[in-house]
Amino acid sequence: MSDTSPSEERTSKNFIEEIIEKDLQEGRHNTVLTRFPPEPNGYLHIGHAKSITLNFGLAQKYGGETNLRFDDTNPVTETVEFVENIKHDVKWLGFEWARELYASDYFEQLYECAIQLIRDSLAYVDDSTSEEIAATKGTPTRPGTDSPYRSRTPEENEDLFRRMREGEFPEGTRTLRARIDMSSSNMLMRDPVLYRIKHAPHHRTGDKWCIYPTYDMAHGQSDAIEKITHSICTLEFMPHRELYDWLIEKLDLFPSRQYEFARLNMSYTIMSKRRLLRLVEENHVDGWDDPRMPTISGLRRRGYTPEAIRDFCGRIGVAKRDNIIDMSLLEFCAREHLNKISLRRMVVFDPVKLVITNWPEGQFEELESENNPEDASTGTRKIPFGRELYIERQDFMEDAPKKFFRLGPGRSVRLKSAFIITCDDFFKDDNGRLTEIHCRYHPDSKSGSDTSGIKAKGTLHWVSIPHAHKIELREYDRLFKVENPADQAKQEEKDFTDYINLESLRVIDDAWAEPAVAGDPSDQYFQFMRKGYYFPDKLSTLEKQVFNRTVTLRDNWARKNK
Repeated sequence: MSDTSPSEERTSKNFIEEIIEKDLQEGRHNTVLTRFPPEPNGYLHIGHAKSITLNFGLAQKYGGETNLRFDDTNPVTETVEFVENIKHDVKWLGFEWARELYASDYFEQLYECAIQLIRDSLAYVDDSTSEEIAATKGTPTRPGTDSPYRSRTPEENEDLFRRMREGEFPEGTRTLRARIDMSSSNMLMRDPVLYRIKHAPHHRTGDKWCIYPTYDMAHGQSDAIEKITHSICTLEFMPHRELYDWLIEKLDLFPSRQYEFARLNMSYTIMSKRRLLRLVEENHVDGWDDPRMPTISGLRRRGYTPEAIRDFCGRIGVAKRDNIIDMSLLEFCAREHLNKISLRRMVVFDPVKLVITNWPEGQFEELESENNPEDASTGTRKIPFGRELYIERQDFMEDAPKKFFRLGPGRSVRLKSAFIITCDDFFKDDNGRLTEIHCRYHPDSKSGSDTSGIKAKGTLHWVSIPHAHKIELREYDRLFKVENPADQAKQEEKDFTDYINLESLRVIDDAWAEPAVAGDPSDQYFQFMRKGYYFPDKLSTLEKQVFNRTVTLRDNWARKNK
């Protein structure tokens, strides 16, 4: 992993690091092996990025390794597309896994584990429907009731389970359940389902299997098979830890241990793959990689860097209680990194023509400007300058207030990397809309060799009209209008899509850029001066360049919502 961020250089330890160091010191483990275990039923989001950086980061810190293991136990929702995208996201974030594994690699071993539980009278085949099972679970204050099939003999259960595997029974007619305790205070320990019938082809095993292990049956056993030393997951899996330990103990497997940390919840978005899938399927967004989505692919398309995301994950730390992180922190991390690496370019968003009346017609001069003042190694570029320019319409005001340091009648400003100009006249159309500004330049005021003695408090960006390159800009706002759309929808008995911000995308199709933009590579990060940070969209072509705004130069959202 490259470019260690300030947050990655911290010296204080989180509680998981303290556990690992104690385990190593006491000889419980002599190495560290973690895993990142995504289910390939959707694209990864920023919450997964936190888990990725934590699992891989811990292994790196303590000289260990991390496995990438796909939890592919539900063939109905999982696809090769999701698998490949997940691998791409992990690599893009800057991490390499030791082994690429799948829960489906262990289907035969997991089946034998189930047979062992059956023979030890710790599992039974239940003919109840899912609704009937739910009805017998009880409540947190009332014990459940035994299934009428709980007393089946091990021989009968093994015969039924083998017939389940052979495809003899329809989907939903039988499950394999653990025989634990229907009065347990932990609802998950009340005879949980370990296997279910699904007559659906699997993306790796095809039609070989028609019974599939549940998360609880597959996860801990997969950890143990791989000899994972520290199985790190989010807080919602804390109730699963008791079952995780129970299965490993009863099956006498490698003693992997589960540890939980607070999941990442971010403001003005959602972190549920099921809800994100709805946004995609109902066309509220332009696919999983829509730049408004919290997916890693969406953030990448918008122009976030892996360094910024890793920095963000490091800054929020590893906590034991869930909370909501303000999206502004992610945007801050993006600005910090983009400021260091982005090429500076001049782009006019809302153009008005400016004529330098004392500049010879047809004459042009190439001016030199830094590509990035933060990084001298990026060098300089040539910018053509001539008689007719575009400037921003908002940079001119006819009756300007005292603290307006831009252009107006009789006012002087500096053109970036060029000359100081003074406004002599301006013109409007019949509707009162500004159409043209006339100025004169001061020849001895050139940037870097100014001897004019003229004071100009403002500096404007510009582009030469004959050399201007037309581009399209896409500016993004929060995807939702409320801070926590999922919770608010629940409280107000609405659908979370009711809170979608219908103004979250603004397209500017009449922007004009300096010619250097036209020749830049597609994976280059830009700061469009005085505007924000931009990144070429995947749909951009040489004929029509499209740029996504990653973040503004400053936190406009915080100022707008004070």
